Amino acid sequence: MPQRHDLADILGTLDPLAPMVQRHLWLVAFCEWLRGDCTSVRATLARLTLFLDNIEARPDLTERAQAWWQALLGTVDGTALLADYGFSSRSAFVTELADRIRLKILPGTPETADAAVLFSLALCRRFDAHWLNALDEPTLARLARLMQAHAVSSDALSPWHQTLLDAITFCASQISASGFSPELRQRMSATARESGPYHALASDVVVLRNAFVASPLQDSPQRQAALLQLRERLEACRLAAASVYTHLNAHGISVNLVFQLRQLRERVLRIRSLLDCLLATNQRNSTQRLLAHLVVIGRERSSVRALVTANSSMLAAKVAERSSETGEHYITRNMGEYCTMLRQAAGGGMVMSATTLMKFAVLSLGLSTFWSGFFAGMNYALSFVLIQLLHWTVATKQPAMTAPAMAAKLKDLTGPAAVEEFVSEVTHLVRSQVAAVVGNLTLVVPCVLLISGALWLVFGQPMIDAAKARHVLHDLTLLGPTAVFAALTGVLLFASSIMAGWTENWFVLHRLDSAMRYNPRIIRWLGAARAARWSGFMRDNVSGLAANISLGLMLGLVPAFATFFGVGLEVRHVTLSAGQIAAAGASLGLEVFGLPALWWCVAGVVVTALLNVGVSFYLAFSLALRAHNVSGVDRGRIYSAIRGRARTHLSSFFLPVKEAMQPPATPGDARGG
Repeated sequence: MPQRHDLADILGTLDPLAPMVQRHLWLVAFCEWLRGDCTSVRATLARLTLFLDNIEARPDLTERAQAWWQALLGTVDGTALLADYGFSSRSAFVTELADRIRLKILPGTPETADAAVLFSLALCRRFDAHWLNALDEPTLARLARLMQAHAVSSDALSPWHQTLLDAITFCASQISASGFSPELRQRMSATARESGPYHALASDVVVLRNAFVASPLQDSPQRQAALLQLRERLEACRLAAASVYTHLNAHGISVNLVFQLRQLRERVLRIRSLLDCLLATNQRNSTQRLLAHLVVIGRERSSVRALVTANSSMLAAKVAERSSETGEHYITRNMGEYCTMLRQAAGGGMVMSATTLMKFAVLSLGLSTFWSGFFAGMNYALSFVLIQLLHWTVATKQPAMTAPAMAAKLKDLTGPAAVEEFVSEVTHLVRSQVAAVVGNLTLVVPCVLLISGALWLVFGQPMIDAAKARHVLHDLTLLGPTAVFAALTGVLLFASSIMAGWTENWFVLHRLDSAMRYNPRIIRWLGAARAARWSGFMRDNVSGLAANISLGLMLGLVPAFATFFGVGLEVRHVTLSAGQIAAAGASLGLEVFGLPALWWCVAGVVVTALLNVGVSFYLAFSLALRAHNVSGVDRGRIYSAIRGRARTHLSSFFLPVKEAMQPPATPGDARGG
């Protein structure tokens, strides 16, 4: 293979009679030589000019270059490049993901007749798009003269026009196939289905093709009419596909559906680009733009991150939207709602005291690491579900739900009072979180003490013995890895909110509430009335159940799996930590107040609360900002307003102002768990 930095070798190995793979290797080497170190477009253009100067100065080289080009056109399928490059051969997201991973691991081969594969090997850098776009008109003209070795008859289509028409035909067939797929067709609006734009698309392409064959080099009324009809049909196909988004917004969304919709839209845009090349008065410039565009989408085609980001963004938006709707219930704005939050959090703390007892009971069984983690996770999950069903709350579940609601309010801060209104929402949120934490801790500590005292009276021993109590104080101290474990727990809290949004979206997408209500087998089993009640219950609570069960299992099993890999991870949940410290204090008696370890554990609870809340809120808020496409926010202005509110009304971050007092909210206004 020639050295890419040596022009003499590049020119010396230009052989139109070489085997196909050697010709393709020459093209790859030539493009590498042109790129150089990919730092200067001007240097690349200078190399190309030098190459053309040498070719044109020697007639024998000109003849060899033209023969080489004709040999290339005769052995590769250019239609595949124009019609299929950048698109998946299948309509499934998982299949496309596997293909991209395979392309990253397994190298491509230049021994191919597929122009798309050869294009990806030769023009494989994003830098190639830059120098292609920078080509000037004289250089394009020189390249065109070099590539056009034979004159084209005035009464026949040129090979380039023939390739463009074939590519348009192939793209149109793929669009029709996607439009006819049941996943999209059943979700289109009734108007889109009745108009049937996909049925007539293929015939419109045939009409355009015939019009070009009839007058390849001269415009005609028939060609203009065919072109106008095809453009209108493409727009109708695009609008029909766009109507699916309305259905998805109302009835759930899946990554696979988004992938198919994006593929269809991109193929419509590809046909438009091909039509521009077909009809352009300056063929060279239109071809230049098309090739540069193909380089860019080729790079995107090989990116796993781009695929996941592009096709999961709408799902993330839907998850954030559902979390935003839930999160509004967790924000208190007046004294009535504030007191309701305190009561609900206190109830949650009472349940968590029993959870603390069961946690120590599971640990006392001496099970293996996995089963100990599993039963601990089930203990947490059942407790969280019970709290949800009783319409109580756990403080750390709120941030991941309230963050999307706050992010949604950042969409419009243009009004004169918009920033102040947002700062008021921040104070409401902080105050609500303080109420939830205080409510949890206010009852979990005395309840654990009462349980421990009852056990002492009945069985003659507290919840845990003195040795275990000292071990608890040693584990939960701020001087250890408590902060790290608390941050990890914040990540798990965020993950549970994602699981909740995804599960609710999946439930709605597959219309499981309707299936539970009307499926004949379920009705025979439960009865119509009970089936309707269960359907409504699951529709209202599926998100909370998914969040609580997933969080409980993660809290129990993540440390177990980490231990399997030799990583000593634990979880630090503020309410559970406070309950364990209370159990240790009950075991050690009044002497515990003289132990420095106790106060380091109390400090650890404060830090745990801040990190549980802060990490989960930050992650959820960042996701919501991306999902809602919120950008250009003047953060300095917001921070300044928050500092000003803290200086003038610091108490508003902890207690509702008197003017905001309203009647208490009903228990259903805040979702438990």
